[in-house]
Amino acid sequence: MIAKARRRKGWLQRDVAAMLGKSESWVSQVERDVIPVNSLETLRHISDVLDVPLPELLGAAPPLSARRGSASTRVVRNLGPEEGDDPVRRRELLAAAAVVFASPLVGATPAEASTLAPLEDLLLYGTATVPKDSDVSPAGVAAAVKTSRRNFRAARYDALARTLPGQIAQAKALEPVELSATAVADLYNIATRLCIKLGEDGLLAITADRALNSARIGGDALTIAEAHRMVSSVWRRQGHLARATDIAVRAAQDVRAGGGATESARLAAGSSLLATAAYTAAKRGDRQTAHALIREATETAKAGRATPDARTDAGLQQVLLHELSVHYLLGDAGQAIDLARTINPAALPSAERQGRFFIDVARCFDQWGKPEQCYRALLAAEQAAPQEIRRGAVKEMAGGLLRHDRSLPGVRAFADRAGMPVK
Repeated sequence: MIAKARRRKGWLQRDVAAMLGKSESWVSQVERDVIPVNSLETLRHISDVLDVPLPELLGAAPPLSARRGSASTRVVRNLGPEEGDDPVRRRELLAAAAVVFASPLVGATPAEASTLAPLEDLLLYGTATVPKDSDVSPAGVAAAVKTSRRNFRAARYDALARTLPGQIAQAKALEPVELSATAVADLYNIATRLCIKLGEDGLLAITADRALNSARIGGDALTIAEAHRMVSSVWRRQGHLARATDIAVRAAQDVRAGGGATESARLAAGSSLLATAAYTAAKRGDRQTAHALIREATETAKAGRATPDARTDAGLQQVLLHELSVHYLLGDAGQAIDLARTINPAALPSAERQGRFFIDVARCFDQWGKPEQCYRALLAAEQAAPQEIRRGAVKEMAGGLLRHDRSLPGVRAFADRAGMPVK
C-alpha cells in the first residue's frame, strides 16, 4: 500500500524518506515487507505524508486502486457532442435540472470505474503498441484523435483509458515526426484531462510535459494553447496557484496575438485559458483578479467561435461553468445557484460538461448547507454522465450526505456507486 500510494503521487523512495525523516533504505525495506512497522505513530505519519487514510493503509478498507479497477457495475450509453441535438436527450437533461431545483428524489444508473494502468505503463516503460489494423496515416491518426476526444466529451472514461495508450502509439508511428507531433500532443492533452478526472495526480506532470513538448514540435497554435492550459492545471493541483494563474494568462495573450489559426478560433482558445486562470485565482481567494479574469473571458468568448474539432470545449457556456466554480470557490454559494438557474444543461456541449455542471451545483448546495438539493444534483450528474461520479469531490460529498441517510432515500447505494464503500 505504501509503494502504490507513493507511485500514485509520482514520488521516489528518497522523497518519502525525506518527509518521514527516515533513510531511503528504510523506506525500501518497508515497501518490500522486510522491516515491519508496528508503531501507530509512525503509521499515522506515513498516512499523513502519503494522504492515505489509516484504515486503508492497514488493509481495513479496499485500496483506492482496487476501487478504481472494479468493473462489476454497468454503464449506460452516454451521448457525445455529435448526439447532443437528440430531443429525447434534451428532455432528459431538462427534467434532471427540474429535479435538482424542485422535484422529488429519483434514482440513477451506476457508474463503472476506470484504470490508468495501461497509460502508466506507456509513460514509464513505453510498452504500448500500435493496435492491429490501425491506419497509420494522417487520416487514420486524425480519426484516432477524434475518437479519444469524443470519448472524453461523452464521459466514457473507461473506454478512453483502455484505448488511449494504443492511439498514442499509433500517432507516434506516423512519419515524419513533425507530422505526428500535433496529434501526439492532442492525445497527451486528453490524457492529462483524464488523469485529472480520475485523480491520478502522479501522472499529470509527465503527460502535460509530453503534451507541451510535442505541441511545440508540431507548431499548431491551438494545441500549444491547450497544452499550456494543462500545464497550468498541473501547477494548480500541486498548490502553485500564482504560477498556474500566470501560465494561463500568458498563454491566452500568446494565442490571441499569434497566428496559425483563424482569429475566432484563437479567441475561443483564449477565453478557455482566461476562464481557467479565473478559476485558479478564485482558488487563491483573490476575488478581484478572479472576477476581472472571468469578465475578460466572457468578452473574449463573445468575440470568438470554437470549431467542431476544438481542442477543448470553449464558448460562453464554458465560461459560465467556470464562473459558477469561481462563485463557489469564493464562498458565494447563493450567487452561484442563482447563476446555475440560468444555465440550460441541454445546451452544454458534451456529457462531460453536463455532468460537471450538476456536480458544481451539488458542491454549491453542499456549501450552502442544503443536503437534499446537493443529493438531487449528484443524482442528476449521474444521470447525465455516470462515470463523472467517481471523482474525489463526489465521494467527499457522498460521505457527508450519509449523515442524512434516513431523509435521503438511496444515498447509501449512491455512495457505493461513487466508489465509497459503506459499512
